Amino acid sequence: MSAETKEKPATNEGFSGEQKSYLEGLVSGLQAKRAASGLKPIGEGGGGAPVGPDAEHLKAQSKTEASGKKLVDPEKWKREEHPFDAYARLNEQAAKNEYPKPADNFRWRYYGLFYVAPAQDSYMCRLRIPNGILSAAQFEGVARIAEDFGGGYAHVTTRANLQIREIEAANAVNVVEGIQELGLTSRGSGADNIRNVTGTPTAGIDPRELLDTRPYAKSWHYHVLNDRSLTGLPRKFNVAFDGAGTVAALEETNDIGFSAIEVTEGASVPAGIYFRLVLGGITGHHDIARDTGVVLVPGDATKVADAIVRVFVENGDRTNRNKARLKYVLDDWGFDKFLAAVEEKLGRKLDRVDTGHVKPRAEADRMAHLGVHAQKQEGLNWIGLVLQTGKLTVDQMKGIAAIARDLGDGDIRLSVWQNLLISGVPDEKVTEAVSRIEGLGLSTKATAIRAGLVACTGNTGCKFAAANTKGTAEAIATHVESKLELDKPVNIHLTGCHHSCAQHYIGDIGLIACQVPVNDDGDTVEGFHMVVGGGTGGNAKIGRELLRDVKKEDCPQKVEQLLRAYLANRQDEDELFFSFANRLDTDQLTELMEQHDA
Repeated sequence: MSAETKEKPATNEGFSGEQKSYLEGLVSGLQAKRAASGLKPIGEGGGGAPVGPDAEHLKAQSKTEASGKKLVDPEKWKREEHPFDAYARLNEQAAKNEYPKPADNFRWRYYGLFYVAPAQDSYMCRLRIPNGILSAAQFEGVARIAEDFGGGYAHVTTRANLQIREIEAANAVNVVEGIQELGLTSRGSGADNIRNVTGTPTAGIDPRELLDTRPYAKSWHYHVLNDRSLTGLPRKFNVAFDGAGTVAALEETNDIGFSAIEVTEGASVPAGIYFRLVLGGITGHHDIARDTGVVLVPGDATKVADAIVRVFVENGDRTNRNKARLKYVLDDWGFDKFLAAVEEKLGRKLDRVDTGHVKPRAEADRMAHLGVHAQKQEGLNWIGLVLQTGKLTVDQMKGIAAIARDLGDGDIRLSVWQNLLISGVPDEKVTEAVSRIEGLGLSTKATAIRAGLVACTGNTGCKFAAANTKGTAEAIATHVESKLELDKPVNIHLTGCHHSCAQHYIGDIGLIACQVPVNDDGDTVEGFHMVVGGGTGGNAKIGRELLRDVKKEDCPQKVEQLLRAYLANRQDEDELFFSFANRLDTDQLTELMEQHDA
């Protein structure tokens, strides 16, 4: 045989795009089957490197094992069978009215389904709503799904999202597919995925905004949905866009935050509106996202976010779920090394701008998510509704949809404050809209306590929670309102576990659930640890612990004592609770509280 006729290495040249995709999918499936059989992935000891949309994840898993470390169970489950390859089995379980075992319980979260036993013997389904904005028809459709297949209510979450609860196994697929029929999705809203993308709730209608975040949130949303390689991360991932509007989006609490800024003349980039890049927020782990110094033209946000996530995919911890977040890569590497890796992915340098060339941003209005506010469109208004820690009945949802359709522009805007806004209401229809809202048993006005009252699901619906958060939040608000009157807003956040879904560390007052020992026999009761002095925006700060092991029934009185101490000892009537709490140390605060002990 001549040199010219010797066998050449096999390549994929000559295949069509469709054929290449088929082969990549085939090899990806073979990789999963080899892993399930205890075999090494193809490429280790011969056979070629992993290919296909899951390749980077498989490589990262193999790299971890090659270093002598053990993968955590969710990593093994993802490798044995990718959740998006298992939908047929979800259908089979639904047909049998059968709830999942642990591995499938993890997998079904890729479809937004969380089996929440023992708190409830049912599923919860979480949606994806980019920038938190959906139409009246979609909102009403979610209400019908909750009525037909759920518990007859929904929760607005702290990611400007909706959750449907009390879904029987038999109805799991009905819910997932019903949501899709509305033009919405629940795909990727749980487990090791990029969660619902948040944005300024008043985007496009806010007189003060620098940037309308809607197109950028949508761009990232659809980019994630249509690229399977962005699923199955080492852990969950949060991204937020803030347009510098009146209502905060809390981008500093996210893994990636894009904050709209105005750059002045003389900077290293032309003057104009940019996004500032902040990284590493995870308040449950005591960290606020930090400014990288990087600025980018808004249209590049999706490309930059993609590169950041891919560096995380390759280097995030797959052996310890508690350390498997972006923060820990940044802590280990430092920002300079991490950004260099991002720039390598992008194939270009990122622009940096000194803060001296950035105009100061106005502080968010902590009450603007409630009540009637003029839009930048003349003669139109948004109306913010007060919800009881995010809960809505299906009748209320249908009523809100009708008001938005009849009197507004048809949009319903969810906020990270567990409430919603109806936008585009003409001046002459505001009175009617408010009246109809009140007719639903809701309100547009709130006390300084209820305006910033946030609570996660708690142990009535979440297996991780150690106490009843929503019930305790309501008890605190009712008690304090009956005892004193506040003239400045105070944010109180209650969370049920270390996951900190209600972000207790950024509240003026934060409570995290615990089990309080009551005797030497090991008996416990529900309770909370209390932190103070957290903040957001320009005052972004992690709160510090003030009290431990407060019994649930004692929390209202303790909050009252703390607020009385604030009112009696603030420097003047303009001093906010945040400033008061951070001006004094914890010993001083507890001493002042004792002076108001009933």
